[in-house]
Amino acid sequence: MVTAPAAPAALPPTGLPGLDPAWSRLVAVPGTGADAGRTRTWHVLDTGGELERLGAARAGTILAVHGNPTWSYLWRSLLAASVAAAAAGEPAWRVIAVDQLEMGYSERTGMHRPLAQRVADLSGLTDALQLEGPVVTLGHDWGGVVSLGWAVDHPRPLAGVTLLNTAIHHPEGVPIPAPLRLAGARGVLAASTVATTAFLDTTLTLASPPLPAEVKDAFRAPYGSADRRGGIGGFVADIPVDASHESRAELDRIAAGVAALEVPALMLWGPKDPIFSDRYLDDLVDRLPHADVHRFEGANHLIAEERPYAEAILQWLSGSAVSMRRPAVDYSTNGMAEDFVPLWSGLDARATDDDVAVIDMSTKRGPARRVTWRQLHDRVLDLAAGLAELGVQRGDRVSLLVKPGPTLTAVIYACLRIGAVVVVADAGLGVKGLTRAVRGAWPDAIIGERLGLTAARALGWPGMRISAERLPYAAKAALDVSHSLGQVAALGAAIRSSGAAPPPEPGPDDDAAILFTSGSTGPAKGVVYRHGQLSALRDVLARHLEITPETGLVTGFAPFALLGPALGTRSATPDMDVSAPRTLTATAVAAAVRESEAGIVFLSPAAVLNVVATADALGPDERAALARVHTFLSTGAPIGEALLTSAAEVMPNATPHTPYGMTECLLVTDVTLEGIRAAASAPDAGVCVGEPIGDNRVLVSALDAEGRATGAPSAEPGVLGEIVIAAGHLKDHYDRLWLTDRMAARETEALVDADAPRWHRTGDLGHLDAEGRVWIEGRTQHVIVAADGPIAPVGPEQDAESVDGVRRAGVVGVGPHGLRQAVAVVETIPPVARPGLAEPELAAAVRERSRVPLAAVLAVPQLPTDIRHNSKIDRSRLSAWAERVLAGEKPSAP
Repeated sequence: MVTAPAAPAALPPTGLPGLDPAWSRLVAVPGTGADAGRTRTWHVLDTGGELERLGAARAGTILAVHGNPTWSYLWRSLLAASVAAAAAGEPAWRVIAVDQLEMGYSERTGMHRPLAQRVADLSGLTDALQLEGPVVTLGHDWGGVVSLGWAVDHPRPLAGVTLLNTAIHHPEGVPIPAPLRLAGARGVLAASTVATTAFLDTTLTLASPPLPAEVKDAFRAPYGSADRRGGIGGFVADIPVDASHESRAELDRIAAGVAALEVPALMLWGPKDPIFSDRYLDDLVDRLPHADVHRFEGANHLIAEERPYAEAILQWLSGSAVSMRRPAVDYSTNGMAEDFVPLWSGLDARATDDDVAVIDMSTKRGPARRVTWRQLHDRVLDLAAGLAELGVQRGDRVSLLVKPGPTLTAVIYACLRIGAVVVVADAGLGVKGLTRAVRGAWPDAIIGERLGLTAARALGWPGMRISAERLPYAAKAALDVSHSLGQVAALGAAIRSSGAAPPPEPGPDDDAAILFTSGSTGPAKGVVYRHGQLSALRDVLARHLEITPETGLVTGFAPFALLGPALGTRSATPDMDVSAPRTLTATAVAAAVRESEAGIVFLSPAAVLNVVATADALGPDERAALARVHTFLSTGAPIGEALLTSAAEVMPNATPHTPYGMTECLLVTDVTLEGIRAAASAPDAGVCVGEPIGDNRVLVSALDAEGRATGAPSAEPGVLGEIVIAAGHLKDHYDRLWLTDRMAARETEALVDADAPRWHRTGDLGHLDAEGRVWIEGRTQHVIVAADGPIAPVGPEQDAESVDGVRRAGVVGVGPHGLRQAVAVVETIPPVARPGLAEPELAAAVRERSRVPLAAVLAVPQLPTDIRHNSKIDRSRLSAWAERVLAGEKPSAP
């Protein structure tokens, strides 16, 4: 128990940055609980008076509760933003931000205040304020727990709950976070929290970027002496570290009550928080599955100081209570619910077929591994039953760290059958990217090969761990592995033989998969697909490419490697390192085609480049095998005519395609080599990616003079802007990125109709031509805003690449926004020895061909590209490098 001498409440000093003294008031409150019969004085920040002065009709009240060791100053930007919104005629939300008793500038009572008392205290305050609904609670840190306690106890006025990093449950057997263990240790508690400012100072470092000195001083202002810091120590002492703690029962009561709340909810999270990590976010999402969630990548504990949380909350509140809740997707609008055929139906249809279903050419221990339809079907059912027996349930997330091949295929279909959500983040993200992806998704289980499980153990990834192969006992113990897949399958086989009923299968509106983007334009995002959308993707692919059971696929592009069983046709994975597409050779493709007798080949652009480069190694038999291919697709990023022509020479009887798509919608448009040649005479800049496939729709949101896509999406030809798409197989949403979802769908509400219930802003830059073809000209974040207006990079890049001696080019901007100058950075043939200014003759030739003025032409041995595709130029990185070089810095690799 930690207490401090009593002291009266007071108003904060004037001059604290961002804090308007007019918001401060003192409120006398009759005591409750152990305080009954006394009157306590609270300091609160309240915008009610300012709203009255503006004559604004209140939409409701936000009741904001700080945590430990902050005070109501934490919420100053929300108070300011809400007043500004009301002054602008937007919905007027009154904000009441409290200083809890013993904290901030509220009264120091000298009393011990466990959690139940603090919840009662807050209720007493709102009673004294005669607070009426609608009320939306807001809490951070332990203020989140107190605010949720109030929410559970006040269902009538409650309209919603909003939370910043907090927790209401801690799993048994897991120690509380290290900083709290240290601060709460016997002999340390009083010294670190009360006698000194150590706990306060440490907390104020938990912000990225660091807090300005004057803001830190403002947070310290109420806690200038040990007499003023008793509440800080009291809060730490009140953390329920085990079941015997006096506040544990109240915490459990609140946690159970939260799970019963049906009001809209919003959670804004800083994943770098060393105290309230993603573990606690995952628990809250389990209790409030309808909540909108946004993880601000890179943000820490003091997220209210690091990210635009106030704007996010007001944006979330801008609609009605109904519109605050994200509506479930209505698949009946496009017939999906009625016609839904599960992804595994093709596998079921061939359950007794002993023909080959999957061929793995990547095995290093001998000949290709061949798995029949019967074997695959039985393995899927065994794994599904085994996983269910181990406790994997519908909605549980299973992270898969297994290379494409028969094992990964069986595990994915097993998870899908029982309604588990597969989380797929490929090794191309690198260790840092994988860690960010896996921890962000917070899986309930990880199934991986030894290398992935080693990373999971070393980096603290969550989830029960299952090994793809059987491990020696020592390795199993060291990696904290509970079972191998063989053991899971054996368990499932025994359950199936007993006649036990399998778990019910999921429906079209259940989440099915989280696929991570490449991270080429920022941190990789988790893209959530529901079962109906995955089935729609299968159907679009089957119709567009006329795939039959006899077609056969060679899949050198991981996302399509798993669709063979769904399409009811055999598939082969060629010998390659899937995390490095450039490792695929022409002979490896030929071997896979020969083994599978495939008629269709899927490759990524980087893989195509190396296949073409290694074609001279092909022998007569290998060329004969490739001559049997009738369809070839380069998927992942559009490629130009020259490379597609070279690929066509390797597969001379195949129709080459280069579809346009993305992780959010894997197939949007398609164009053949013939189509590219037909478009070559068009005056359009960019890469022609053809017309929309099937019922897909594509519009363009025009750029304004500042380079922003603000125009109403339309099909008007020749307009440069952001590509906006709709498709039945378009992703459902981004995982725990509510603000990103809002941005991706902004200003598309008027486009929603029965044919296209959901639209997505792709971030791709381009235009439509008069024939309805789509032309890609870069990414919206790579627009060069010059004095004469916005410039798209791809057209000038194509100009540079038409110069002899230029293999590839990136065109980027340097200089201030609105006055940026275009700079070409080229890879040459042969490569230059070191980066720097291009040779004068080459620079002159590039400038002569360019459709835009170039401030400089630089040459590098190799342009920086994304990890997954090895083809998308990192223009942001290249721009920063060009700025440094042209400023006189010694050139280094970009």
